Amino acid sequence: MQQVKNGDTVNVHYHGKLTDGSTFDSSEGRDPLQFTVGSGQVIKGFDDALIDMKIGEKKTVNIPVDQAYGQRSDNMMMEYPKSDFPADMQPEVGLELHMSDNAGNVFPVVIAEVQDEVVILDANHPLAGQDLIFEIELVSIA
Repeated sequence: MQQVKNGDTVNVHYHGKLTDGSTFDSSEGRDPLQFTVGSGQVIKGFDDALIDMKIGEKKTVNIPVDQAYGQRSDNMMMEYPKSDFPADMQPEVGLELHMSDNAGNVFPVVIAEVQDEVVILDANHPLAGQDLIFEIELVSIA
């Protein structure tokens, strides 16, 4: 039976959980996730877990933070002047926004703190600093 190797395009169903058991993402009710193994389209720990899996096989993998989204970084926190927000927008802690850099790349940020003159934005991935658990089912190898 065929086993997954780097470069294979695969279709997988998955259920992603945090170590406290709460779900952060799942393919349940959707089409399987399709990607090319080893291409960097998914986190390293997820990619590595698929190597040598066979069609129909299921497994649960614990992915440490360094093979997931990495540690949280203070370099990903930034101050943004309150005066630069649209006049009709009230910045609130927890509000998700999309920013763009000088190259036009769009990235998500979350308001972490609102001060008198500035708002502190957090551009860390929401799962940064977390160990992750994935239940994976290999549906097919293209």
